[in-house]
Amino acid sequence: MKAAVIDLGTNTFHLIIANLEAGNGEMIYKTTVPVKLGEGRINENIIIPAAFERGLAALEAFAATIKSHEVDVVKATATSAVRSASNGKAFVEAALERSGIAIDVIDGDTEAALIYKGVQATGLITATSLVMDIGGGSTEFILCTRTEVLWKKSYNIGAARLMQAYFKSDPISEDEKSAIYHHLAALTAELLQQCEQHRPQKLIGSAGAFESFAGMLMIQNNRPANDIASGEINFMQYLQLSSRLIDSTHEQRLHMEGLIPLRVDMIVIAALLVNFVLENTRIRQLSLSTYDLKMGVLAMLKEDYNLDNSV
Repeated sequence: MKAAVIDLGTNTFHLIIANLEAGNGEMIYKTTVPVKLGEGRINENIIIPAAFERGLAALEAFAATIKSHEVDVVKATATSAVRSASNGKAFVEAALERSGIAIDVIDGDTEAALIYKGVQATGLITATSLVMDIGGGSTEFILCTRTEVLWKKSYNIGAARLMQAYFKSDPISEDEKSAIYHHLAALTAELLQQCEQHRPQKLIGSAGAFESFAGMLMIQNNRPANDIASGEINFMQYLQLSSRLIDSTHEQRLHMEGLIPLRVDMIVIAALLVNFVLENTRIRQLSLSTYDLKMGVLAMLKEDYNLDNSV
């Protein structure tokens, strides 16, 4: 049975096609399109016309690919940018009309649960851990063990939201960094209290910006960046890299190896988010999970169709 999973993120739309019946969840096809659905006015909860059209065009292309692969089941999930937009419902309706793809707009709690399912499949959760997924519109946190979720929450502190609200200088100013930290502290009291209670030993970053961090460090360590796999990120090397990113100009980041154009500015916000968590939780271990929400949806589909659980 072939399944197509579409993740409509705030910055990127992802499509994966997999054979659900294969024991290892054989991946047949995958692609990522930088739609930038949250461009311009995400904090006003509006999808601007250009982004609206880019999203529809991406879904039309996905629909053609899905048809060519003769897929049996399609699951499309939309997250922060669509669920918070005043014209999000109009986007969902237009997507169905233009591409034939029915979109399920999921809430933050469901998003966090699916991220956990994806990360769980990597085997990285060997002790109490904090999973962090930095999106454009929201960031999800999941406190968990290998077998259960202890606590989870989605916060509207995605990289695109924070960038549009606070990141005006080049490089980012001390005042802007301070404003971001104060904003995070005001919103995340519950997260920090839960971390104090459960004492996670490891921070596991789910794809996205964490892939950029890992890729840049692999290049630094003379390893091929196209060979990124789930695994450990050297803690001290990450701290050095994050300082370099935060202190750099836009032009300097444009020429940094391993940093894709879409993340040239948002990586600064991502680094500040990660540093805030590390500074306030005393976590000193970092890992990358290349499995995220998409793989969580695949795992859910396997359960729904009573197929093998491994992805």
